[in-house]
Amino acid sequence: MTPSSTSTQPEPATSRLDKILTDTDVGSVFVSNYPPYSFWNGEQVKAAEGVLQAPLPNGEATDLGLYLHIPFCRKRCKFCYFRVYVDKNADQIQQYLDALVREIEIYAQQPRIAGRPLKFIYFGGGTPSYISARHLRGLVRRVQAVMPWDRAEEVAFECEPGTLTEAKVAAIADCDVTRLSLGVENLNDEILSENGRAHLTKEVYRVWPWIRATDFAQVNVDLIAGMVGETWDTWRDTVSRTIDLDADSITIYQMELPFNTVYSKTISAGHRRELILADWQTKREWHAHAVEAFGAAGYEQTSAYTVVKRGRPASFVYRDALWRGSDMIGSGVASFSHMGGVHYQNATSWEDYLGPLEQGSLPLGRALQTTAEQRLTRELILQLKLGRLRPSYFTDKYSADVLTEYASAWETLKDEGMLTIHPDEVRLTPTGLLRVDQLLPLFYAPEFQHSRYT
Repeated sequence: MTPSSTSTQPEPATSRLDKILTDTDVGSVFVSNYPPYSFWNGEQVKAAEGVLQAPLPNGEATDLGLYLHIPFCRKRCKFCYFRVYVDKNADQIQQYLDALVREIEIYAQQPRIAGRPLKFIYFGGGTPSYISARHLRGLVRRVQAVMPWDRAEEVAFECEPGTLTEAKVAAIADCDVTRLSLGVENLNDEILSENGRAHLTKEVYRVWPWIRATDFAQVNVDLIAGMVGETWDTWRDTVSRTIDLDADSITIYQMELPFNTVYSKTISAGHRRELILADWQTKREWHAHAVEAFGAAGYEQTSAYTVVKRGRPASFVYRDALWRGSDMIGSGVASFSHMGGVHYQNATSWEDYLGPLEQGSLPLGRALQTTAEQRLTRELILQLKLGRLRPSYFTDKYSADVLTEYASAWETLKDEGMLTIHPDEVRLTPTGLLRVDQLLPLFYAPEFQHSRYT
Protein backbone atom coordinates (compact mmCIF):
# COMPACT_ATOMS: atom_id res chain seq x y z
CA MET A 1 0.00 0.00 0.00
CA THR A 2 1.44 3.36 -1.02
CA PRO A 3 0.80 6.48 1.06
CA SER A 4 0.27 9.89 -0.43
CA SER A 5 3.25 12.14 -1.07
CA THR A 6 2.55 14.03 2.16
CA SER A 7 2.61 10.95 4.34
CA THR A 8 6.34 10.80 5.01
CA GLN A 9 6.42 13.08 8.05
CA PRO A 10 5.82 11.14 11.28
CA GLU A 11 3.24 12.45 13.73
CA PRO A 12 2.39 11.46 17.30
CA ALA A 13 -0.80 9.86 15.97
CA THR A 14 1.31 7.30 14.09
CA SER A 15 4.45 7.11 16.22
CA ARG A 16 5.00 5.84 19.75
CA LEU A 17 6.37 9.11 21.11
CA ASP A 18 4.77 9.33 24.54
CA LYS A 19 8.09 8.91 26.38
CA ILE A 20 9.70 11.79 24.52
CA LEU A 21 6.66 13.88 23.56
CA THR A 22 7.12 17.04 25.62
CA ASP A 23 6.51 20.25 23.70
CA THR A 24 3.24 20.79 21.93
CA ASP A 25 4.42 20.71 18.35
CA VAL A 26 2.86 20.55 14.91
CA GLY A 27 1.16 17.25 14.07
CA SER A 28 -1.93 15.22 14.96
CA VAL A 29 -2.05 13.46 18.32
CA PHE A 30 -5.75 12.58 18.58
CA VAL A 31 -6.52 9.28 16.81
CA SER A 32 -9.95 9.23 15.19
CA ASN A 33 -9.52 6.40 12.67
CA TYR A 34 -7.27 3.67 11.35
CA PRO A 35 -5.47 3.14 9.00
CA PRO A 36 -4.10 6.70 8.79
CA TYR A 37 -5.88 9.05 6.41
CA SER A 38 -2.72 9.65 4.38
CA PHE A 39 -3.04 6.14 2.93
CA TRP A 40 -6.44 6.84 1.43
CA ASN A 41 -6.40 7.67 -2.28
CA GLY A 42 -8.54 8.47 -5.30
CA GLU A 43 -7.91 5.12 -6.95
CA GLN A 44 -9.93 3.33 -4.27
CA VAL A 45 -13.04 5.47 -4.71
CA LYS A 46 -14.32 2.63 -6.91
CA ALA A 47 -14.38 0.42 -3.79
CA ALA A 48 -16.66 2.95 -2.07
CA GLU A 49 -18.95 3.09 -5.09
CA GLY A 50 -19.02 -0.70 -5.22
CA VAL A 51 -20.00 -1.21 -1.59
CA LEU A 52 -22.83 1.31 -1.92
CA GLN A 53 -24.21 -0.48 -4.98
CA ALA A 54 -24.40 -3.86 -3.24
CA PRO A 55 -27.27 -4.63 -0.84
CA LEU A 56 -26.48 -5.35 2.78
CA PRO A 57 -25.63 -9.07 2.95
CA ASN A 58 -28.41 -11.28 4.28
CA GLY A 59 -28.16 -11.73 8.01
CA GLU A 60 -25.72 -8.83 8.52
CA ALA A 61 -26.90 -6.59 11.34
CA THR A 62 -24.94 -3.38 10.90
CA ASP A 63 -26.17 -0.13 12.41
CA LEU A 64 -26.41 2.94 10.17
CA GLY A 65 -25.82 6.56 11.08
CA LEU A 66 -25.90 9.92 9.32
CA TYR A 67 -23.43 12.76 9.83
CA LEU A 68 -24.38 16.20 8.47
CA HIS A 69 -21.48 18.61 8.09
CA ILE A 70 -22.46 22.27 8.49
CA PRO A 71 -19.16 24.01 7.60
CA PHE A 72 -19.99 27.60 8.59
CA CYS A 73 -18.53 29.60 11.47
CA ARG A 74 -18.50 33.21 12.70
CA LYS A 75 -14.71 33.02 13.04
CA ARG A 76 -12.04 30.41 12.44
CA CYS A 77 -10.43 29.25 15.68
CA LYS A 78 -6.65 29.40 15.54
CA PHE A 79 -6.40 25.71 16.49
CA CYS A 80 -9.06 24.51 14.02
CA TYR A 81 -8.13 22.16 11.16
CA PHE A 82 -11.65 21.33 9.92
CA ARG A 83 -13.14 22.45 6.60
CA VAL A 84 -15.04 25.60 7.57
CA TYR A 85 -16.11 28.84 5.90
CA VAL A 86 -16.50 32.24 7.52
CA ASP A 87 -17.40 34.24 4.41
CA LYS A 88 -20.62 32.70 3.02
CA ASN A 89 -23.84 34.70 2.70
CA ALA A 90 -27.41 33.44 3.15
CA ASP A 91 -27.78 32.52 -0.54
CA GLN A 92 -24.56 30.50 -0.51
CA ILE A 93 -25.62 28.76 2.69
CA GLN A 94 -28.90 27.80 1.04
CA GLN A 95 -26.98 26.58 -2.02
CA TYR A 96 -24.90 24.35 0.22
CA LEU A 97 -27.89 23.01 2.13
CA ASP A 98 -29.62 22.22 -1.17
CA ALA A 99 -26.55 20.23 -2.18
CA LEU A 100 -26.51 18.47 1.21
CA VAL A 101 -30.12 17.38 0.70
CA ARG A 102 -29.34 16.21 -2.83
CA GLU A 103 -26.44 14.15 -1.53
CA ILE A 104 -28.67 12.42 1.02
CA GLU A 105 -31.32 11.81 -1.65
CA ILE A 106 -28.68 10.00 -3.72
CA TYR A 107 -27.62 7.97 -0.70
CA ALA A 108 -31.22 6.98 0.03
CA GLN A 109 -31.35 5.32 -3.41
CA GLN A 110 -28.19 3.24 -2.96
CA PRO A 111 -28.84 -0.52 -2.54
CA ARG A 112 -26.80 -0.70 0.69
CA ILE A 113 -28.75 2.20 2.21
CA ALA A 114 -32.30 1.96 0.87
CA GLY A 115 -34.85 1.15 3.55
CA ARG A 116 -32.40 0.89 6.46
CA PRO A 117 -33.33 2.79 9.64
CA LEU A 118 -30.96 5.35 11.12
CA LYS A 119 -29.60 4.55 14.55
CA PHE A 120 -27.97 7.95 15.09
CA ILE A 121 -27.72 11.39 13.50
CA TYR A 122 -24.97 13.90 14.19
CA PHE A 123 -24.94 17.59 13.21
CA GLY A 124 -21.27 18.64 13.23
CA GLY A 125 -19.14 21.36 11.79
CA GLY A 126 -18.12 23.99 11.61
CA THR A 127 -21.01 25.32 13.64
CA PRO A 128 -24.41 23.71 13.00
CA SER A 129 -26.06 26.38 15.16
CA TYR A 130 -24.68 29.06 12.82
CA ILE A 131 -27.45 28.58 10.27
CA SER A 132 -30.81 30.24 10.82
CA ALA A 133 -33.79 28.52 12.41
CA ARG A 134 -35.50 28.73 9.01
CA HIS A 135 -32.58 27.08 7.26
CA LEU A 136 -32.36 24.39 9.94
CA ARG A 137 -36.04 23.51 9.89
CA GLY A 138 -36.03 23.40 6.09
CA LEU A 139 -32.98 21.14 6.01
CA VAL A 140 -34.41 18.71 8.55
CA ARG A 141 -37.80 18.55 6.85
CA ARG A 142 -36.26 17.75 3.48
CA VAL A 143 -33.78 15.17 4.81
CA GLN A 144 -36.43 13.38 6.84
CA ALA A 145 -38.62 13.15 3.75
CA VAL A 146 -36.11 10.73 2.18
CA MET A 147 -34.27 9.38 5.22
CA PRO A 148 -36.47 9.61 8.35
CA TRP A 149 -34.98 9.32 11.82
CA ASP A 150 -38.10 8.71 13.89
CA ARG A 151 -36.56 5.40 15.05
CA ALA A 152 -33.12 6.85 15.86
CA GLU A 153 -31.72 6.38 19.36
CA GLU A 154 -29.82 9.67 19.28
CA VAL A 155 -29.80 12.99 17.42
CA ALA A 156 -26.71 14.98 18.44
CA PHE A 157 -26.14 18.66 17.67
CA GLU A 158 -23.07 20.88 18.18
CA CYS A 159 -23.52 24.54 19.18
CA GLU A 160 -21.38 27.65 19.57
CA PRO A 161 -22.81 29.87 22.35
CA GLY A 162 -22.78 33.14 20.40
CA THR A 163 -24.93 31.74 17.59
CA LEU A 164 -27.84 30.80 19.85
CA THR A 165 -31.06 32.66 20.53
CA GLU A 166 -33.97 31.41 22.55
CA ALA A 167 -35.88 30.84 19.30
CA LYS A 168 -33.00 28.89 17.76
CA VAL A 169 -32.69 26.65 20.82
CA ALA A 170 -36.39 25.89 20.37
CA ALA A 171 -35.84 25.17 16.67
CA ILE A 172 -33.01 22.75 17.49
CA ALA A 173 -35.26 20.95 19.96
CA ASP A 174 -37.99 20.73 17.32
CA CYS A 175 -35.57 18.68 15.19
CA ASP A 176 -35.80 15.86 17.74
CA VAL A 177 -32.31 16.59 19.09
CA THR A 178 -31.56 14.43 22.13
CA ARG A 179 -27.92 15.39 22.79
CA LEU A 180 -26.90 19.04 22.67
CA SER A 181 -23.18 19.77 22.91
CA LEU A 182 -22.08 23.33 23.74
CA GLY A 183 -18.58 24.37 22.66
CA VAL A 184 -17.56 26.33 25.76
CA GLU A 185 -13.83 25.36 25.57
CA ASN A 186 -12.81 27.87 28.27
CA LEU A 187 -14.39 30.42 30.60
CA ASN A 188 -11.72 33.11 30.39
CA ASP A 189 -12.32 35.89 27.88
CA GLU A 190 -8.63 36.64 27.26
CA ILE A 191 -7.95 32.98 26.42
CA LEU A 192 -11.03 32.72 24.22
CA SER A 193 -10.02 35.84 22.29
CA GLU A 194 -6.38 34.80 21.92
CA ASN A 195 -7.41 31.42 20.47
CA GLY A 196 -9.81 32.97 17.96
CA ARG A 197 -13.07 31.80 19.54
CA ALA A 198 -16.07 33.80 18.36
CA HIS A 199 -17.85 33.80 21.72
CA LEU A 200 -17.09 35.24 25.17
CA THR A 201 -18.09 33.86 28.55
CA LYS A 202 -21.11 36.15 28.88
CA GLU A 203 -22.67 34.37 25.91
CA VAL A 204 -22.35 31.00 27.68
CA TYR A 205 -24.26 32.35 30.67
CA ARG A 206 -26.79 34.08 28.40
CA VAL A 207 -27.79 30.88 26.60
CA TRP A 208 -27.46 28.36 29.44
CA PRO A 209 -30.92 29.04 30.99
CA TRP A 210 -32.57 28.56 27.57
CA ILE A 211 -30.78 25.25 27.08
CA ARG A 212 -31.63 24.01 30.56
CA ALA A 213 -35.27 25.02 30.18
CA THR A 214 -35.53 22.93 27.00
CA ASP A 215 -36.22 19.20 27.13
CA PHE A 216 -32.92 17.83 25.80
CA ALA A 217 -32.21 14.34 27.10
CA GLN A 218 -28.51 15.18 27.52
CA VAL A 219 -26.53 18.43 27.52
CA ASN A 220 -22.77 18.20 27.07
CA VAL A 221 -20.12 20.88 27.55
CA ASP A 222 -16.80 20.78 25.67
CA LEU A 223 -13.57 22.01 27.29
CA ILE A 224 -9.99 22.16 25.98
CA ALA A 225 -7.09 21.81 28.39
CA GLY A 226 -4.05 23.79 27.29
CA MET A 227 -5.37 26.51 25.02
CA VAL A 228 -2.78 29.17 24.21
CA GLY A 229 -2.40 31.47 27.22
CA GLU A 230 -3.74 28.95 29.75
CA THR A 231 -2.33 28.93 33.30
CA TRP A 232 -3.04 26.85 36.37
CA ASP A 233 -5.16 29.68 37.79
CA THR A 234 -7.26 30.16 34.65
CA TRP A 235 -7.76 26.41 34.23
CA ARG A 236 -8.82 25.86 37.84
CA ASP A 237 -11.30 28.71 37.44
CA THR A 238 -12.73 27.27 34.22
CA VAL A 239 -13.17 23.84 35.84
CA SER A 240 -14.83 25.35 38.92
CA ARG A 241 -17.23 27.45 36.86
CA THR A 242 -18.03 24.48 34.63
CA ILE A 243 -19.01 22.48 37.71
CA ASP A 244 -21.44 25.26 38.58
CA LEU A 245 -23.14 24.85 35.17
CA ASP A 246 -24.14 21.32 36.20
CA ALA A 247 -24.02 19.86 32.68
CA ASP A 248 -25.04 16.24 32.19
CA SER A 249 -21.65 15.40 30.70
CA ILE A 250 -18.36 17.17 30.07
CA THR A 251 -15.84 16.37 27.36
CA ILE A 252 -12.23 17.41 27.99
CA TYR A 253 -9.75 17.50 25.13
CA GLN A 254 -6.03 18.24 25.35
CA MET A 255 -4.93 20.97 22.97
CA GLU A 256 -3.11 19.73 19.87
CA LEU A 257 -1.95 21.51 16.72
CA PRO A 258 -2.49 19.43 13.57
CA PHE A 259 -1.18 20.68 10.27
CA ASN A 260 -3.00 23.59 8.62
CA THR A 261 -4.07 25.48 11.74
CA VAL A 262 -3.21 29.15 12.30
CA TYR A 263 -1.06 28.20 15.28
CA SER A 264 0.73 25.35 13.49
CA LYS A 265 1.63 27.71 10.67
CA THR A 266 2.96 30.19 13.23
CA ILE A 267 5.21 27.49 14.72
CA SER A 268 6.35 26.25 11.31
CA ALA A 269 7.32 29.82 10.42
CA GLY A 270 9.66 29.92 13.41
CA HIS A 271 7.53 32.04 15.75
CA ARG A 272 6.87 29.52 18.49
CA ARG A 273 8.14 31.85 21.20
CA GLU A 274 5.23 34.17 20.49
CA LEU A 275 2.81 31.53 21.86
CA ILE A 276 2.24 30.79 25.55
CA LEU A 277 1.79 27.08 24.97
CA ALA A 278 1.74 24.42 27.66
CA ASP A 279 3.79 21.24 27.24
CA TRP A 280 2.17 17.82 27.28
CA GLN A 281 3.02 17.05 30.89
CA THR A 282 1.31 20.24 32.02
CA LYS A 283 -1.76 19.53 29.89
CA ARG A 284 -2.01 16.05 31.39
CA GLU A 285 -1.82 17.55 34.88
CA TRP A 286 -4.59 20.00 33.98
CA HIS A 287 -6.69 17.21 32.52
CA ALA A 288 -6.12 15.07 35.63
CA HIS A 289 -7.11 17.99 37.86
CA ALA A 290 -10.35 18.41 35.91
CA VAL A 291 -11.23 14.72 36.17
CA GLU A 292 -10.54 14.78 39.92
CA ALA A 293 -12.54 17.98 40.48
CA PHE A 294 -15.47 16.74 38.41
CA GLY A 295 -15.35 13.43 40.27
CA ALA A 296 -15.64 15.26 43.59
CA ALA A 297 -18.65 17.10 42.16
CA GLY A 298 -20.53 13.89 41.34
CA TYR A 299 -19.20 12.97 37.90
CA GLU A 300 -17.71 9.64 36.84
CA GLN A 301 -15.25 9.12 33.99
CA THR A 302 -16.67 7.07 31.09
CA SER A 303 -13.90 7.52 28.52
CA ALA A 304 -10.49 9.14 28.17
CA TYR A 305 -12.25 12.43 27.45
CA THR A 306 -15.69 12.28 29.05
CA VAL A 307 -17.19 12.55 32.54
CA VAL A 308 -20.91 12.03 33.17
CA LYS A 309 -22.99 13.21 36.13
CA ARG A 310 -24.06 10.21 38.16
CA GLY A 311 -27.72 9.42 37.66
CA ARG A 312 -27.90 11.36 34.36
CA PRO A 313 -28.13 9.95 30.80
CA ALA A 314 -24.68 8.64 29.92
CA SER A 315 -24.97 7.27 26.39
CA PHE A 316 -23.17 8.63 23.35
CA VAL A 317 -24.55 6.48 20.55
CA TYR A 318 -22.64 8.21 17.75
CA ARG A 319 -19.27 7.55 19.38
CA ASP A 320 -19.97 4.00 20.49
CA ALA A 321 -21.44 2.97 17.14
CA LEU A 322 -18.48 4.32 15.17
CA TRP A 323 -16.00 2.66 17.49
CA ARG A 324 -17.68 -0.66 16.82
CA GLY A 325 -17.58 -0.43 13.04
CA SER A 326 -21.07 0.82 12.22
CA ASP A 327 -21.89 2.14 8.78
CA MET A 328 -22.02 5.92 8.62
CA ILE A 329 -22.99 8.30 5.83
CA GLY A 330 -20.79 11.38 6.05
CA SER A 331 -22.62 14.11 4.12
CA GLY A 332 -21.17 17.52 3.34
CA VAL A 333 -17.89 18.95 2.09
CA ALA A 334 -14.81 16.97 3.23
CA SER A 335 -16.95 14.61 5.33
CA PHE A 336 -15.81 11.10 6.20
CA SER A 337 -17.87 7.95 5.72
CA HIS A 338 -17.52 4.30 6.64
CA MET A 339 -19.47 1.66 4.75
CA GLY A 340 -18.95 -2.10 4.82
CA GLY A 341 -15.27 -1.83 5.72
CA VAL A 342 -14.56 0.92 3.16
CA HIS A 343 -13.49 4.35 4.44
CA TYR A 344 -13.96 7.32 2.16
CA GLN A 345 -13.98 11.10 2.18
CA ASN A 346 -15.91 13.66 0.17
CA ALA A 347 -14.21 16.28 -1.99
CA THR A 348 -12.59 18.92 0.19
CA SER A 349 -13.33 22.13 -1.72
CA TRP A 350 -16.58 24.04 -2.17
CA GLU A 351 -16.57 23.70 -5.95
CA ASP A 352 -15.52 20.05 -6.05
CA TYR A 353 -18.24 19.17 -3.55
CA LEU A 354 -21.08 21.08 -5.24
CA GLY A 355 -20.16 20.24 -8.84
CA PRO A 356 -20.77 16.47 -8.88
CA LEU A 357 -24.02 16.84 -6.95
CA GLU A 358 -25.32 19.24 -9.59
CA GLN A 359 -24.72 16.38 -12.05
CA GLY A 360 -26.41 13.80 -9.81
CA SER A 361 -23.23 12.10 -8.57
CA LEU A 362 -21.72 11.66 -5.13
CA PRO A 363 -18.68 13.96 -4.60
CA LEU A 364 -16.24 11.26 -3.49
CA GLY A 365 -12.59 12.27 -3.16
CA ARG A 366 -10.50 9.46 -1.68
CA ALA A 367 -11.06 6.04 -0.11
CA LEU A 368 -9.49 2.96 1.43
CA GLN A 369 -10.72 -0.62 1.28
CA THR A 370 -9.70 -2.18 4.59
CA THR A 371 -8.87 -5.77 5.46
CA ALA A 372 -10.48 -7.71 8.29
CA GLU A 373 -7.26 -7.34 10.30
CA GLN A 374 -7.28 -3.56 9.81
CA ARG A 375 -10.91 -3.37 10.89
CA LEU A 376 -10.12 -5.38 14.02
CA THR A 377 -7.20 -3.09 14.86
CA ARG A 378 -9.34 -0.01 14.28
CA GLU A 379 -12.03 -1.15 16.68
CA LEU A 380 -9.46 -2.24 19.25
CA ILE A 381 -7.60 1.07 19.40
CA LEU A 382 -10.77 3.16 19.38
CA GLN A 383 -12.44 1.11 22.10
CA LEU A 384 -9.33 1.47 24.26
CA LYS A 385 -10.30 5.15 24.49
CA LEU A 386 -13.21 4.01 26.67
CA GLY A 387 -10.63 2.95 29.23
CA ARG A 388 -11.59 -0.70 29.13
CA LEU A 389 -11.80 -3.42 26.51
CA ARG A 390 -13.35 -6.87 26.52
CA PRO A 391 -11.36 -9.45 24.50
CA SER A 392 -14.52 -11.56 24.13
CA TYR A 393 -15.99 -8.87 21.86
CA PHE A 394 -13.24 -9.53 19.31
CA THR A 395 -13.50 -13.28 19.73
CA ASP A 396 -17.20 -13.14 18.93
CA LYS A 397 -16.90 -10.71 16.01
CA TYR A 398 -13.55 -11.60 14.44
CA SER A 399 -12.71 -15.04 15.92
CA ALA A 400 -9.53 -13.41 17.17
CA ASP A 401 -7.64 -13.72 20.44
CA VAL A 402 -6.47 -10.11 20.81
CA LEU A 403 -4.57 -10.82 24.02
CA THR A 404 -2.35 -13.25 22.11
CA GLU A 405 -2.25 -11.40 18.79
CA TYR A 406 -1.10 -8.15 20.42
CA ALA A 407 0.76 -9.76 23.35
CA SER A 408 3.90 -7.68 22.91
CA ALA A 409 1.99 -4.37 22.95
CA TRP A 410 -0.03 -5.38 26.00
CA GLU A 411 3.08 -6.39 27.94
CA THR A 412 4.89 -3.18 27.04
CA LEU A 413 2.00 -1.03 28.24
CA LYS A 414 1.51 -3.15 31.34
CA ASP A 415 5.17 -2.80 32.27
CA GLU A 416 4.89 0.97 31.82
CA GLY A 417 1.91 1.14 34.17
CA MET A 418 -0.53 2.16 31.42
CA LEU A 419 -2.98 -0.73 31.81
CA THR A 420 -3.86 -3.92 33.66
CA ILE A 421 -4.68 -7.21 31.94
CA HIS A 422 -7.26 -9.76 33.03
CA PRO A 423 -8.72 -12.70 31.07
CA ASP A 424 -12.04 -10.92 30.59
CA GLU A 425 -10.94 -7.28 30.46
CA VAL A 426 -8.11 -4.89 29.68
CA ARG A 427 -8.38 -1.72 31.75
CA LEU A 428 -6.32 1.44 31.35
CA THR A 429 -4.87 3.08 34.44
CA PRO A 430 -5.48 6.80 35.07
CA THR A 431 -2.03 7.47 33.59
CA GLY A 432 -2.88 5.40 30.52
CA LEU A 433 -6.16 7.26 30.03
CA LEU A 434 -4.39 10.63 30.13
CA ARG A 435 -2.12 9.68 27.23
CA VAL A 436 -4.19 7.05 25.45
CA ASP A 437 -3.81 8.49 21.95
CA GLN A 438 -0.03 8.39 22.28
CA LEU A 439 -0.16 4.69 23.16
CA LEU A 440 -2.25 3.52 20.21
CA PRO A 441 0.45 3.47 17.47
CA LEU A 442 1.96 0.51 19.30
CA PHE A 443 -0.89 -1.57 17.84
CA TYR A 444 -0.47 -0.31 14.25
CA ALA A 445 0.81 -2.56 11.50
CA PRO A 446 4.44 -1.63 10.66
CA GLU A 447 3.54 -0.05 7.33
CA PHE A 448 1.34 2.53 9.08
CA GLN A 449 3.78 3.52 11.80
CA HIS A 450 5.95 6.66 11.59
CA SER A 451 3.93 8.13 8.75
CA ARG A 452 1.91 11.25 8.09
CA TYR A 453 -1.46 10.77 9.81
CA THR A 454 -3.62 13.05 7.69
